[in-house]
Amino acid sequence: MINLKSKTGDKARRSMIGNMMVYGLIGLLACISMLPLVYALVNSLKPIDELLQFPPRFIVVRPTLDSYKDLFQLVSSLWVPLSRYMFNTMFVTSLGTLGHVLFASMAAYPLAKHGFPGKKPLFAAIVMALMFVPSVTFMPLFILMTKLNLVNTYWALIFPWIGSSLGLFLMKQFIEQIPDQILEAARIDGSSEFRTFFTIIMPNALPAIMTVILFQFNQMWNYTQSDLVFSESLKMVRTAFEQIAQENSIVRMGPGSAASVILMLPPILLFVLLQRKVVETMTFAGIK
Repeated sequence: MINLKSKTGDKARRSMIGNMMVYGLIGLLACISMLPLVYALVNSLKPIDELLQFPPRFIVVRPTLDSYKDLFQLVSSLWVPLSRYMFNTMFVTSLGTLGHVLFASMAAYPLAKHGFPGKKPLFAAIVMALMFVPSVTFMPLFILMTKLNLVNTYWALIFPWIGSSLGLFLMKQFIEQIPDQILEAARIDGSSEFRTFFTIIMPNALPAIMTVILFQFNQMWNYTQSDLVFSESLKMVRTAFEQIAQENSIVRMGPGSAASVILMLPPILLFVLLQRKVVETMTFAGIK
């Protein structure tokens, strides 16, 4: 006679062991992914003699906050105050992110829900643009900004990011999942395209919008392209921190490590707040 209870128990134990192995592997990969962040934090707490040790150590023997103190002393001695750099960063990042979200959403709507000549080649060009990094397109961008008389202005830092292709791709892929029946019902009720977009598309595409905000904020927060802006009063805080760290690479290793940690905090905090939306958007966009 077959012992069904025994077989069920064996299957449950095998399933539990398999789950434990999967969770253990995921935990190991998560720890490996966190190593660069932890190492940056550890380096910011090391005194200068431990920073210069070779081979470098992953642990700190005598933790100190001297690197942070030195960083803020150096920043306070700049002729452009830190508050100005912070304002530049927040202004450029906020306006560029909001402009990109609006532009990407409005461009993605007809690509996802309307048919027009050249739609497929246009989307193929957008996907192809994802392969290019900003350094590849810098010369055409510089010529364009020069022709528009935007060099050495905030707009030279904002306009190039508004037309970024990644947000457009994500929004288009997500909006395609919104049922056409909802849009048809809105049109039957007399809703205009703009009203349909702002009252139906935008609320339903909120996960994608949050994801685009996260990606765009991270890219613009870490933007260091200063060739379009020459005035020190227009530069961003990352550029200021990098200039401080590079003036004397050995003496300022500690402040440079502290600056790296400070610059990592806003994108990490934003990701923690929006991570669920990111996973949902990636599922709809077909990104594994």
